[in-house]
Amino acid sequence: MRPTRYIRLKFMALAMAATLVLGQSCDSFLDVVPDNVSTIDHAFKLRNEAEKYLFTLYSYLPSDGSVEGWTSNVAMLAGDEIWIPYQTSLMSDAFEIARGNQQVSGPYVSMWARLYEAIRHCNIFLENVSDLTKVRDIRDAERQRWLGEAEFLKAYYHYLLLRMYGPVPIIRQNLDIDASKEQVAVPRNPVDECVDYIVELLDASVEKLPNIITDRTLELGRLTSPIALAVKAKVLLMAASPLFNGNPDYSNYRNHDGTQLFNPAVDGSKWERAAVAAKEAIDAAEQAGHLLFKMPPTSFSLSDTTMLQLDLRQAVSERWSVEHVWANPNSQTANLQMQAMPPLNVNHNHNNARKILSPPLKIARQFYTHNGVPINEDKTLSFLDDTELRTATHEERFYIAEGFQTSRLHFDREPRFYASLAFDGAVWYKYDSPSNSDENTFVVRSKRTDYAGSTHAFHFNMTGYFIKKLVDWNQTMSSSGASYRGYPWPQIRLADLYLMYAEALNEAYGPDHTDVFVYLDKVRERAGLKGVKESWTDYSNNPSKFTTRDGLREIIHQERLIELAFEGHRFWDLRRWKKAAAYLNAPITGWNMQGENANSYYQVNTVWQQRFIAPRDYFWPLSETAVIQNAKLVQSPGW
Repeated sequence: MRPTRYIRLKFMALAMAATLVLGQSCDSFLDVVPDNVSTIDHAFKLRNEAEKYLFTLYSYLPSDGSVEGWTSNVAMLAGDEIWIPYQTSLMSDAFEIARGNQQVSGPYVSMWARLYEAIRHCNIFLENVSDLTKVRDIRDAERQRWLGEAEFLKAYYHYLLLRMYGPVPIIRQNLDIDASKEQVAVPRNPVDECVDYIVELLDASVEKLPNIITDRTLELGRLTSPIALAVKAKVLLMAASPLFNGNPDYSNYRNHDGTQLFNPAVDGSKWERAAVAAKEAIDAAEQAGHLLFKMPPTSFSLSDTTMLQLDLRQAVSERWSVEHVWANPNSQTANLQMQAMPPLNVNHNHNNARKILSPPLKIARQFYTHNGVPINEDKTLSFLDDTELRTATHEERFYIAEGFQTSRLHFDREPRFYASLAFDGAVWYKYDSPSNSDENTFVVRSKRTDYAGSTHAFHFNMTGYFIKKLVDWNQTMSSSGASYRGYPWPQIRLADLYLMYAEALNEAYGPDHTDVFVYLDKVRERAGLKGVKESWTDYSNNPSKFTTRDGLREIIHQERLIELAFEGHRFWDLRRWKKAAAYLNAPITGWNMQGENANSYYQVNTVWQQRFIAPRDYFWPLSETAVIQNAKLVQSPGW
């Protein structure tokens, strides 16, 4: 049995069992009191039953490779990176947030109750497995590993709450079963206390978790110490960022007893702490064998241009890629790929390639030119008019079909632009290409009357851009159906760690720290670009930009937005940087999908005017019921 399927089936079955045995939480209070003690005791008599409980803890991991339903990755559809048709085949509560419809009465994508339920189960597991009189048929080394997994998951669930809600109650241990209503009502803890507690748990887990998974047949997807160190780095990077570090917007954010929940003073040492953690995570990941992904040779005759695109595409979608520090098999991606994929042939069925995940025009503009600098900075190229048309040459045929007329915006761009996005006239090479090479392969044609055009009643694209990056190149399609090879969702890639380290170093020490450029340039080199210093010196109209902390910060931020596009990072990065108010109060635009020729199609169309109210929208509201029933909880500011 394949390892992904093994772990995922265990998660599904055991999650259902745990729900039946242990009960469910209500959104109105923090359910931290264990119930049905006799049943819990039975769960920890033997190794087999305790293992079931362990995998139940895993089952609460969010399905970040999903875009549908309230359990989806909110970062996919609640921001400005992907737009979808409203009220079509893909219904998403997260998309209501993107449209400005978040509410106090029944908040969209509220994870409050579910994550506290997960923490409750983590506490039950830790209490019982730590008791050496229980689970007596388990080896000591395995007991320690299980405890490390539970500590990590407890930390991670607290981190997810902190990221969504800001300061949250820390649940160090469950209350007694006879706890009073007053004891159950707990207040928020200050942000710094939350961060320190999460890091404490992660540090404890690192000592117990294996460095690598040795049994790849049965245990891929289990936690490792490099994963714990990577998450620690993410937590500390978030804590050092402007949203959490000395944010004046929350200087008066206090509990009812007057406890201040945000430290009003900026603490520069938090960036130093984040840098140390990121380097430790990188070292551990590399020692465990993680590398930036490179596409192995194939039996097909492919150009260097296409091989580089496959390097970049498969960095995300290759199953158990060496670049994936943490891939979550509880989150599979076949449906995600189907929602991203456009028909590439007149015989391809729109039900099998729904193409509704639509990046806005501003996302297409954020990628660099082929010189490795922003399009508004390149002194050798002009991108003043998006509607200007140009015809692709023979030399450009691996990116755009030769002789095809399309927007000037689609020419002279960096390799990640073509690896991440497709558009009208874009080449889309994959395994079932009509030939054994990348010559005369698939081409996207998306004007209204074309095979990828927006004529279907439910499955249509809103902007004229399609997400190539998320679709595994092994995808095959015919008139009779489609095959999508699912892959475990990459929660953390090595490239992410490199960029985290560069960001923390620049904030802590500025551009004088040479490692900033070393790790930035590792990511850029894999993307086929020159280093930051060389690119800006030779091609930018602001050649000294990288010499200041502010200028380099802007470069690093854009590098993250490009390298990690469509992976669920932009939504949270814009928040922790306190840039969401600027980015999410701009219109969502795209091409005129009703256009039937180049002149009518390549007109900029406004799809939606987004609205983001700061500082209110930086954190989720608690439900009105939760605040009423727990008198010690204060509502998130602005709600």
